[in-house]
Amino acid sequence: MAGNQSKILNQKRLIRTLDLLRKNGRSIVFTNGCFDILHVGHVRYLAKAKSLGQVLVVGLNSDESVRRIKGRYRPVNPQSHRAELLAALGCVDFVTIFDEEDPLNLITRIMPDVLVKGADWEENEIVGARIVKENGGKVKRVRIVSGVSTSGLIERIRKGTPL
Repeated sequence: MAGNQSKILNQKRLIRTLDLLRKNGRSIVFTNGCFDILHVGHVRYLAKAKSLGQVLVVGLNSDESVRRIKGRYRPVNPQSHRAELLAALGCVDFVTIFDEEDPLNLITRIMPDVLVKGADWEENEIVGARIVKENGGKVKRVRIVSGVSTSGLIERIRKGTPL
């Protein structure tokens, strides 16, 4: 697991690393989320995000920020486990954890070439879209897998509903 752990960086180290990669002509793609129970929808989404550039950075909501967004029974998995699972995916280059409810501060610091969110978000609702576009970047909305969500999985488990 040591190889995957090296993909999980604090924000300061991540910014330094991305600066070097940019100097070498690499394009930076950023997305974010809770990624509480990793499922096929997440994997397909992240693979598509990676295809939009060369370096994929995932901003991961901290446990505290997930609780503020999703309620006191979330996350199901702690941030250290969620980060490790994301880092284990070949399409993910770096994972960093943020404490705010939205990633605007992180996006502003990273200033990705491409900002990615699910197509269930309208572009004018995507946090950071305006600033990324004003700085010459692109905003891409990626189609999500219908009928697959963490909340849906949790509800199905809770009710004992089979596939």
